[in-house]
Amino acid sequence: PKGFPKLKNDTFLRAARGEETEHTPVWCMRQAGRYLPEFRETRASQDFFATCRSPKLCCELTLQPLRRFPLDAAIIFSDILVVPQALGMEVVMVPGKGPTFPEPLKEVEDLLKLRQKVDVTAELGYVFQAITLTRHSLEGKVPLIGFSGAPWTLMSYMIEGGGSTTMAKAKSWLYRHPEASHRLLRLLADVIIDYLVGQVAAGAQALQLFESHAGHLGPELFQDFALPYIRDIAQAVKSKLKEEALPLVPMIIFAKDAHYALRDLAHAGYEVVGLDWTIRPQEARAQIGKHVTLQGNLDPCALYAPKDKIGELVKKMLESFGTQRYIANLGHGLYPDMNPEHVGAFVEAVHAHSRHINKH
Repeated sequence: PKGFPKLKNDTFLRAARGEETEHTPVWCMRQAGRYLPEFRETRASQDFFATCRSPKLCCELTLQPLRRFPLDAAIIFSDILVVPQALGMEVVMVPGKGPTFPEPLKEVEDLLKLRQKVDVTAELGYVFQAITLTRHSLEGKVPLIGFSGAPWTLMSYMIEGGGSTTMAKAKSWLYRHPEASHRLLRLLADVIIDYLVGQVAAGAQALQLFESHAGHLGPELFQDFALPYIRDIAQAVKSKLKEEALPLVPMIIFAKDAHYALRDLAHAGYEVVGLDWTIRPQEARAQIGKHVTLQGNLDPCALYAPKDKIGELVKKMLESFGTQRYIANLGHGLYPDMNPEHVGAFVEAVHAHSRHINKH
C-alpha cells in the first residue's frame, strides 16, 4: 500500500496495539447500514450483492457514517458471504428473509461442487478495489478495517442455506461427518487467509474476523472445529504479510457468545478480542489478561434509550473496561430501526467520558 494519504487519526490503531491513547477510540459494527436514510437511498434500486460488487457504491456506503459521526475507524462495506460465492455457491438476498443459498450443501459429495483452488484476486478483486478506493477517499481521516467471516460461521450458512436459530443441519455435519467438516473448514480457512492478505495489500489497516455463530457451539465443538482455524488464520495471515513485505496490521477476533472460550481466544494470535454484550467487562478482562486489547460491548438495544441514559451507560462501560487497551463498540451490529442521533450520542459519550476519565 503506497501513495495513500497520511493518516491523521491513529487512535484506533494505537489502542489495538496496546499503546496509550488520549481518548478511547470508538466505531460500530454495521455502522454503514440501513439505520441511515442516505444508506437506504443509495441502496434503493440495487440488488444487495450487486452493491457489494460495486467498488464505487461500497466506498460511498463506507464513508456515509463518517460524514455524520466522529468515528475513529471505518469498516469496508461488504458481506461475509462473498467468500462462499468465491467458492462457486450462489447466494441471494431475499427481502424480509436475509441471505439465502438456493442450493445449500446437503451431502458430503456436494463439497466436490466447490472450487478447490480459489484465485481471490479473480473472485474477490472487487472488494480489493473498494478498499483501495475507500482508503484514498478517506483522505487519511481514520483507518480502514477489512474483514471476513470465520470458517465455522461460513460453513453453517453454506449448509443451513441461510440463518437458523439452532444450526442443527450444520452441527449435524460436525457429529456425522467430522472429516468432511474439517475438509470444508480447511478449504474456507485457506481462502480467508488469501482474502485477508489481499485486503491489506489493497490498503486495509486492520482486520476483523467474525465468528458470528460461535454461540451455537459448546466448548468442545468450538475447541475442535472453530478454534484451530481461528488460530491458524491469524498465524498464516501474519507470516504471509511478512513474506510479502506488507504492513503487519492489528487483527481482531469477534466470536459472538463464546464466553466459554475467552482464555483460548486471548492466546489465538489476535491483538484485539471483541466481546458481545452478554459478558461483564471485568470478567472478560480477568480471563483475557492485560496483554490483549478488548473491544465492545454495549448492548445494541441500549441505543433505544434516551440520549442522557446512553451517556450514563457509556460512562459505566468505560469505568468497567478502563480507557486504555480498549476500543469502544457495541456488542453486535446496529439495527436498521435505530435513530442516527442516538448513534451520535453513543460516539460522543465515548469520547467525552474517556477524555474526562483520562484527565482525572
